[in-house]
Amino acid sequence: MTRTLTTAMIMAAGYGTRMRPLTNDRSKAMVKVGGMPLIDHMLARLTDIGIRRVIVNVHAHADHLEAHLKSRTNGPEIIISDERAALLETGGGVVKALPLLGRHPILICNIDAVWAEFEPVLKGLIQSWKPDLMDECLLLAKREDCLGYSGVGDFDLNSEGHITRRAGDHADYVYAGVQIFKPELAKPFPVEPFSRNKIWDKTLAQKRIFGTVLQGYWMHVGDPQARLAADAVLSQVKSIAPPERLQKI
Repeated sequence: MTRTLTTAMIMAAGYGTRMRPLTNDRSKAMVKVGGMPLIDHMLARLTDIGIRRVIVNVHAHADHLEAHLKSRTNGPEIIISDERAALLETGGGVVKALPLLGRHPILICNIDAVWAEFEPVLKGLIQSWKPDLMDECLLLAKREDCLGYSGVGDFDLNSEGHITRRAGDHADYVYAGVQIFKPELAKPFPVEPFSRNKIWDKTLAQKRIFGTVLQGYWMHVGDPQARLAADAVLSQVKSIAPPERLQKI
């Protein structure tokens, strides 16, 4: 039986330089999309699936973000992982937070991932999790169903759910900013700035990293133009059922 996940970490420390001027006076986590801050979108998703503890790392405009989090009156317990002294990126931030994360698998969530779903996305990710077989499980989006993303894709995915790095000029799937992660994977790494890609490289080599495809329309809110496009989608759509597709904006 899969143990229920109760803890998540939201990566909210970055400067959001591509989002300027909106991040001149606030962190990217506090930029509003669809009428509320990005961090509240993710916290609402986590509340819906019963997450009880959320670790949030802070650096850029940390006081402003912390004040907002303290003002919340519902949802999970929020614990701050303070990176004011040094921004540690997506890998180092997890290593620093290890004393707060516990021993059991957790969700790690990027701040700029927003989606409109055909089916419950995070529940689907958790249902796909097999801890005896997997060390990490990444939420993936089909490249054709992405808004605000102009890259060539991140991963290839086989019929058994194994993922590999892009082998050709492009890949069909993009990392959608949420994953299930065993904290023990971060223990060998130092508390210093580095990308979580270094940890992925190890689990990819061991064939212990899997992916599951987001059933919906993924929006990467990375710059002001992408924010406006996501706003337009969220203002029109509350829920979407296949086989309909959202019109690309």
